[in-house]
Amino acid sequence: MQIIKDKKIVDDNWQRFVEITADEILPTGDIIVPFAYWLDNKKVLLQRDSRLGVCIDGDDETEEVAKDIEHFDLIALDFPAFTDGRAYSHACLLRERYHFQGELRAVGDVLRDQLFYMQRCGIDSFQLREDKDMEDALNAFTEISVKYQSAADGAEPVYKYR
Repeated sequence: MQIIKDKKIVDDNWQRFVEITADEILPTGDIIVPFAYWLDNKKVLLQRDSRLGVCIDGDDETEEVAKDIEHFDLIALDFPAFTDGRAYSHACLLRERYHFQGELRAVGDVLRDQLFYMQRCGIDSFQLREDKDMEDALNAFTEISVKYQSAADGAEPVYKYR
C-alpha cells in the first residue's frame, strides 16, 4: 500500500489492525494497534523488536495517550467521517502540548480537501481513501499560500507580515 508522507507518495511498511483480540499472534514488523488494545496488552507489545504505533479515535482522551507517548513511533488519527474533526484537536495537542516527535498519520475518511489543514495541525502522513487519486492529492499542499492563523506547522500567519 502507498501513503502520502512528507508531501511525497511512498510505500508503507506498517501493518494496521482495526480489530484484534488478545489471543491473536501479531506478525513481525511495524504494527499499528487500536489504543484500547495497547492499554490491555502493554507488556506484550513492549517486548516486540519492531516499531509500534497506536490508532486513536475521537473518543480517546489525548491525555491518556500522552501518558505512554514515549513508546509510540507513530500515532494514527482516525477520521471516521469527513464531518468528524476531533482528530484535528488530537493532532494539535499531541504536537504542541505533548511534543510528540513521531509520525502522525491520518486514516479513515481522509480526503484531498482536508490535507492542507491536517498538515497545519501537525499530521505528516496520510492514508487516503482507496477511491482517491494520490497524485492529484499532492496538489492540496500548494494550493493555499496564505495562512491566517498560527498552527502546529510553525508557518507565520499573514498578519505578522504587516
